Amino acid sequence: MSSNNINIITTTVLPANKTSKIWLILILIVSFLPKSNTFAQQAATKSNILYDATTTMNIGLEVGLSSRWTLDLPVSYNPWAFSDNRKFKLWLIQPEVRYWMCEKFSGHFFGLHTHIGGYNVGAIKWLGIEKYRYQGTLYGAGVSYGYQWVLNSRWSIEATIGLGYAYLSNAKYPCEQCAIKIDNITKNYFGPTKAGVSLIYLMK
Repeated sequence: MSSNNINIITTTVLPANKTSKIWLILILIVSFLPKSNTFAQQAATKSNILYDATTTMNIGLEVGLSSRWTLDLPVSYNPWAFSDNRKFKLWLIQPEVRYWMCEKFSGHFFGLHTHIGGYNVGAIKWLGIEKYRYQGTLYGAGVSYGYQWVLNSRWSIEATIGLGYAYLSNAKYPCEQCAIKIDNITKNYFGPTKAGVSLIYLMK
């Protein structure tokens, strides 16, 4: 069976010990956050317009933990393959704990996020990988800053950017159909780890 036909989700599962460590850190952070009687009284759903522009389906849920703390849970998925064997397949989960400077869901915030994902990308000119395809996994963490503009009692717009670390492990293939793997590559990446301009619907 060609590696091109292998489902990306079933071939990009992280080692259990590494995934468990990332989720354990997030759970510990949330467990030490201040609690209040307003816990989860507010929640918001959102869609990242920048991801939409790349044909990547995405949805996020953000829930209030206290008057100034929230937990953001975005999920992204792109199953598409294009003509000339071009691929831009990926899945990404990027939970983030946020601290708001004034009150949640309004104004400035700072965040701490983790990311876990898989990808199968190749022959994409604007990514600089016209001749090769890369299939693998990533995980890591980062920090972010953002601002949310309140439009009315239900709708908001949010802009955010994040920097951090990601460990990438992937196989490298020529872009031809049914190509044979030519290399295994690992990389330690430091740089932008998230960017978003999101449309938000606030639930009360």
